[in-house]
Amino acid sequence: MKAFSEKMTIGFLGGGQLACMSALQAYRFGFDVIGFTSANKYEPLDRITNKTYKGIPENPDDLLEFAKKCDVVTLENEFLPAEKLQEAHESSGVPFVPNPTAFGKVETKVLEKQNFEKAGIPLPPWKRILTAEDALDFGKQHGYPFMLKSSKGGYDGYGNVTVQNADDISQAMAQLQKGEQRELIGEGFISFRKELAVQIARSSTQVAGYPCCQTIQQNHICKQVLAPAPISEELRNEAIILARKALEAIDGYGLWAFEFFLTDNDQILLNECAPRPHNSGHYTIEGCVTSQFENHIRAICDLPLGDTSMRTNAAVMINLLGTQNGDLELTGSNELLQNTDGHLHLYGKKQSREGRKMGHYTLLGDNLADVQKTALELTDGLQV
Repeated sequence: MKAFSEKMTIGFLGGGQLACMSALQAYRFGFDVIGFTSANKYEPLDRITNKTYKGIPENPDDLLEFAKKCDVVTLENEFLPAEKLQEAHESSGVPFVPNPTAFGKVETKVLEKQNFEKAGIPLPPWKRILTAEDALDFGKQHGYPFMLKSSKGGYDGYGNVTVQNADDISQAMAQLQKGEQRELIGEGFISFRKELAVQIARSSTQVAGYPCCQTIQQNHICKQVLAPAPISEELRNEAIILARKALEAIDGYGLWAFEFFLTDNDQILLNECAPRPHNSGHYTIEGCVTSQFENHIRAICDLPLGDTSMRTNAAVMINLLGTQNGDLELTGSNELLQNTDGHLHLYGKKQSREGRKMGHYTLLGDNLADVQKTALELTDGLQV
């Protein structure tokens, strides 16, 4: 492991809330932070550091110039090709964590499925889709409805279309491919009773898994996270083991998140992963001894990893999703701040839009069902 040094500069590719929350932990250690954010665009990271590099991430020269300003570069999103990250790493000599080789194994949903399938990780039925005939074949084999997804770049319901029958295929493909022959995947619907998530931190010498939590979706966007997941301890441990196995299969380092389906017959299937801190892990900020964001910094700097156990019996995180289009204005929040173990986070996004993640609220307590009920009551009716 590296010696502790306050002279380190950490570079974030991206300037949203995930970069902000990780950057705050970097500052705790005395590290410097620089963000690569889009030219002519305000991003939340701009408000907490004046050392943002404004450029075009896809431009190799801009990416190389940015890397040379850093001691280590990490990701906030998965939009850049692994090949460009590898080139910047080799040209600058600066480490990129997650390592571009591991990221390259999951940078598209097709590659992700292929590599985890090869490693023996259980997955829902899937197929690479390029043509309408591919989609028709998948529908015949696995039935309707099924999900059609962009292989790269989809998130929070963007890049996903539900195909109800064969007649929907042409329109669904046109919506996702936008006039190009973009790679898609078909995913079969499975009967599941819960969606689960696990965050894993990995340095050169340590691996640390967070408690398995449950995520609850609203219109394909995560609305609630319950920790620990209200399932048996045996199943929670199985999800953590699968997440570690998946990360080690691609030789990934840094902080990663893994999302699973728990089927009606208690089989755990890997849905997808993210090579960065994740919305499902926000509860760890107050709910765990060491948050996912602090362990993100520890892992990418190859420092000893922190304790991932929960500080409390129950933690519930509610995403505060935009309810209107326009300037941000949160109303009805006083009760959130009056609760002794409630924690409000707003992300500094200037513009709200329906369904956009504008912040989150975490409530801690002893009984998961009671904490969930109170958290929902406190956040019900908020206008963001």
